[in-house]
Order: sequence, then structure tokens, then C-alpha cells
Amino acid sequence: MKRENVLTGSPWEDKMGYCRAVRIGNIIEVSGTVAIVDGEKVKADDAYSQTFNILERVEKVLEDLDASMNDVIRTRIFTTDINSFEAVAKAHAEFFKDVKPTTGFYEISKLVAPEYLVEIEFTAVLAEKQNISAGL
Repeated sequence: MKRENVLTGSPWEDKMGYCRAVRIGNIIEVSGTVAIVDGEKVKADDAYSQTFNILERVEKVLEDLDASMNDVIRTRIFTTDINSFEAVAKAHAEFFKDVKPTTGFYEISKLVAPEYLVEIEFTAVLAEKQNISAGL
């Protein structure tokens, strides 16, 4: 099976030896993704906006791989504050209310930088397309 790596140009990709996402066959794994904290739309103290930003960006990564959020079967959510659950859940539900992937929500001591409150990993599986023929 062909392997497709999605690179973003981040200097960390070479320093750490990783990529944003990998697709092999019908399986897509998306690396842990944090928000782009700009201090205006996405603030360092706003778990909802950080989660929403992550989900918007991953939605684009999946689209680039001919997939969508409907193909996501699992999310893993890491936060530095378990009390942010309601805010994170609200943003997550805006993308996954009808999809309902399995998920985990974990409090950890810190992420790679103090302004990050949330990091999310994703697994997507593309359903096989079936040919339907009319029984005439």
C-alpha cells in the first residue's frame, strides 16, 4: 500500500522526524495538533477557541487527503486543565455531534508551550465504496 505523508513546512517536522498526517490505504492518522494562538481570535486562556481552531485546521488536512470529519473514528484530547471539559466538549460537538467518534479526554501536566491548553490526535478510516447495481 502507498504511504502518503502530509507535511506543513514546520521546522519541527525535520527536528523531530514527524509529519502532520499519514495515510496508508484507507487509514489516516493525524499527529497531535495544537491551536495557532494569535492573541486575538485564539487566546492563550480560551480552551473553546483553541479546540475550534484545531478542528478547523484538521478538517482541512483531511480534505487534502480526500477525507472528511465524517471519516474520523477516534479523537484523543489532551488538556492542561480538566476543568476546561465543557468548553472543549462544546467545540468538539460542533464538528462531531452527528459523527460521534470514540474519544478520550485526558489531563496532562503540560504541553509543548504554556499558551497551549489543548492538543488533539485523530484517527480516520475511509469506508470502502460499494458498487450498487440495479437489479433489472
